[in-house]
Amino acid sequence: MNRITAAPIHFNRPELTAIMALYGRMVAAGEWRDYAIDSLRDRAVFSIFRHASEMPLYRVEKIPALLHRQGQYQVLAPGNQILKRGKDLSAVLKVFDTRRFRVI
Repeated sequence: MNRITAAPIHFNRPELTAIMALYGRMVAAGEWRDYAIDSLRDRAVFSIFRHASEMPLYRVEKIPALLHRQGQYQVLAPGNQILKRGKDLSAVLKVFDTRRFRVI
């Protein structure tokens, strides 16, 4: 029996450019140290770490199924708390500009 499986979701080049620009600024500020990118069937996830052995500090997710609802992009804090959600990635990433994010 032949099963047709959905291809994994990926970030495209402009999305990765925007995320990596933010990541580079935060690394230069000494806030973030490592990242991971996951491509799953229903979402793409960019996880941000303070140290590689820890749980992610933040996750930037792209979920195309939510495009026409609350928007396909979201930023999550530990505990799956949604910090910002929307249809425009650059607007969603501004959540990091409006607050001073520091690990205490």
